[in-house]
Amino acid sequence: MSHLIAPSLLSADFTRLGEDIAMVNHSEADWFHVDVMDGVFVPNISFGMPVIKAINKIATKPLDVHLMIVQPERYFETFRDLGTYCLSIHYEAVTHLHRAVHQIRELGMKAGVVLNPHTPVHVLEDIITDVDLVLVMSVNPGFGGQKFIEGTYGKIGKLKKLIASSGSTALIEVDGGVDLNNAGKLIAAGADVLVAGNTVFSSADPAGTISLLKNTVPA
Repeated sequence: MSHLIAPSLLSADFTRLGEDIAMVNHSEADWFHVDVMDGVFVPNISFGMPVIKAINKIATKPLDVHLMIVQPERYFETFRDLGTYCLSIHYEAVTHLHRAVHQIRELGMKAGVVLNPHTPVHVLEDIITDVDLVLVMSVNPGFGGQKFIEGTYGKIGKLKKLIASSGSTALIEVDGGVDLNNAGKLIAAGADVLVAGNTVFSSADPAGTISLLKNTVPA
């Protein structure tokens, strides 16, 4: 499978959000990445439900929603109703992860689990066959535009081995500091989905940058 590109709307220009969504619709991107922050689990606050509802009305590609919130299980049905394709929750924010993952899947969404930079891969050993995606944070969550953490490559490699040895079909997604310089190396390490925010939306040619990311070869 060719790797997927998920532009992060957190880095879009909110004064022209509709135009940025249209650009992604017509680009080679595969998903929209939507970060939801509550100001508790992470210090920032981002999209609320009305904005995501508006995004879904004009988005023609799947919504990949990343919840950076406490007690995310309170909102699973809400995000299903907002049109979410894949809903990812943080390992660090959920007490009963197995139950939560199965609740997401029972609601008809793909279920993702997110690992913060300090969280080791082995914590997923008993649940890796139940998840559809593992999102590896390559920066600390909460803000866009942070510097990529170099240890991420090794972490992806460990996760790839765990997925292969368990027979899991989970995809590996990477979020944080992804750019044209490290995309090839991330793919070579085992990444299936690249989330790109500032790299896309600060570009003079965002659609062209998405195309370059989509057509990057393993390095």
